[in-house]
Amino acid sequence: MHPHLSFDQAPPISVPYRFFLVAPWFGVMAGILLAWSGGDALASRWTPEALALTHLIAVGFMLQAMCGALLQFIPVAVGANVWRPKLVANIVQPLLLLATLLLVGGLLFSRPGMFTVAVPLFLLALGGFVVVVALALWRTPATSMSLWALRLAIGGLAITVLLGSLLAEALARGFSVPILELTDVHLAWGLGGWGLMLLAGVSYQVVPMFQLTRPYPPWLTRWFAPLMLLMLLAWSAQIFIDPVRWLPLIALCLLSMLSAYAASTLWLQYTRRRKIHDATSLYFRVAMLSMLAFVVSGAVFLLFPDLGADPRFAVWLGVLAFAGVFVSAISGMMYKIMPFLNWLHLQLLNPPLSAMPNMNRMIPADAMTGQLRLHVLAVVLLLAAVWQPGLTRLAGTAFAVSCAWLGWNLVGAVRRYRTFKDQIRAAALHC
Repeated sequence: MHPHLSFDQAPPISVPYRFFLVAPWFGVMAGILLAWSGGDALASRWTPEALALTHLIAVGFMLQAMCGALLQFIPVAVGANVWRPKLVANIVQPLLLLATLLLVGGLLFSRPGMFTVAVPLFLLALGGFVVVVALALWRTPATSMSLWALRLAIGGLAITVLLGSLLAEALARGFSVPILELTDVHLAWGLGGWGLMLLAGVSYQVVPMFQLTRPYPPWLTRWFAPLMLLMLLAWSAQIFIDPVRWLPLIALCLLSMLSAYAASTLWLQYTRRRKIHDATSLYFRVAMLSMLAFVVSGAVFLLFPDLGADPRFAVWLGVLAFAGVFVSAISGMMYKIMPFLNWLHLQLLNPPLSAMPNMNRMIPADAMTGQLRLHVLAVVLLLAAVWQPGLTRLAGTAFAVSCAWLGWNLVGAVRRYRTFKDQIRAAALHC
């Protein structure tokens, strides 16, 4: 295994698993909501259904999985000690689950009162999570580029939560704030400052280690995170400056950075030593291709403002970002992380060599590949449904089934872990 991994610092296996096992079912809820709502849901990013769908994916699917991955990745791959990870997971995960349901309910049914309950839960859960993780990241003596990206990602999460809380309170209590502008800044920090920063920081280690590629080019790992931070600060400042003059330039810089990261990842995959692709590497390829499609679409928006003025164009970008990039990348990573964690924790039992299962037996390859194909079909249908509303119910159904299949595959990994664990203990008793 990788020489720089600190296996002895791995948290209990229940810590990441309680987040991973919940995440896909928020995708199921999003698909069911879309199938139930019909074509009007994707008419604009501002419909109640679209807002609810966005947060089911961003706060339900993505945030659950990313928090779980961080609690595992930081001690093992970065070497930072997270304070009492099991206690943190036991508090953060259920609070985050409840807060997400309240937030989505408030957006979907236009019940601002639900925001007043959701906001304190979010601040308590994610505030504590940010503090614990930030202390671990800043106290470690490590100096890798992944570490700096993770530090900035945690800062991005804090800003995203604070902006989201301000927006929710403004809607609930009627505060006078620039709702539209703050929403754009909140979205930029959530996708760029938190989601993309974390994805990049993790991929610097995970892609070369698990997909057997060469390391990312030093210029990318050194400059991507600080430049992203600079662009996000400039994007936030556009509320107070002339957006017509500066926003296209900032957007062009952001698109250039996205294309550099996506193209570099695809090139590393193309030139990797192992030419056989499994579902995990293919999922990452889908994510990077979706990111390049996002870049091309964003460039079209800049070149043809009249086309970009169509409210469905923002929905198109949202589908590419949330379903195409992040759901794909996170699904692929969970398919790789969970079998690896099973193998790691079974190894800690000191099993006889004959009793130790192969990592590939944790989730059947056919099940992962079948689910990947359905996910790709769902993303294509979602993109088509933006312009052909008659496909919306079919797209929602496909996405719900795909996420349910993902969730079932992850549950199967846990069941196999318990089975192998019992077999190892039985073999040890007979030795």
